[in-house]
Amino acid sequence: MTMKRTSGRLLIPRSRRLTLDVLHYHQQSATCAHDRLFDLKKVAELRSQLTTRISWSILFIKAFGIVAANRPVLRQTFQCWPWPHIYQHSQNVAMLATHRVHADEPWVLWSRFVQPEQHSLQSMQARLDRYLTEPIPQAFRQQWQLSGVPTFFRRILLWWTLNVSLTKRAHRAGTYFLTTLAGKGVEIQDPPAFLTSNLTYGPLDEQSRSRVTMSYDHRLMDGSFVADCLIELEEVLKGSIAAELEAIISESKPASTLPAKL
Repeated sequence: MTMKRTSGRLLIPRSRRLTLDVLHYHQQSATCAHDRLFDLKKVAELRSQLTTRISWSILFIKAFGIVAANRPVLRQTFQCWPWPHIYQHSQNVAMLATHRVHADEPWVLWSRFVQPEQHSLQSMQARLDRYLTEPIPQAFRQQWQLSGVPTFFRRILLWWTLNVSLTKRAHRAGTYFLTTLAGKGVEIQDPPAFLTSNLTYGPLDEQSRSRVTMSYDHRLMDGSFVADCLIELEEVLKGSIAAELEAIISESKPASTLPAKL
């Protein structure tokens, strides 16, 4: 009986290359992280009444988009080239870490939502559903193509996008980032990314509370500002996001019919 060889050098699979790029640039960012325990009972109750699913990720992406629309610093990036300066982007672009399987390999890709604060929760969920179901080369065309480029040239392209082509940086890399493993009952302590602000949330406990963590570029903001952002994010979730869920529930209920007059 022969045994399969289990040791030896292996090539880095295509599915891991973009993640390595994110970690490469994450190491160059001066990030810190703070968390806050959110009371999401009202939102959870409304979400359970929906006839069609809207994911927690979509709720958080839109809520943070509303916060960032009123706080320009959340749309800023610290640039080191050609001299240290700050660049402010004109719009919010959210990037959501999306787990897919392609050719029996697990991939982490980034779903893009431009100005999420201006779109309905339903349209955003429909967009996410396409990211989750369409073939990877189609749903993530640019990322798929980039993953096939050799590392040396891929890093040059990414460096150019992050440092030179600033008008396109937000569209290609986003202004904030969301990643979560709450569906698996796991919390992420410090979401790795290279954007100005990065979010993650943990699973709901028995009181429908979730620990929400925001990591940020300390060169642009301080902890007190981040604490205010987290407070406002919770208020938006329990305010305008909950109100939109209530409207969706009302629209889905059949119209009552009055009895015909005798």
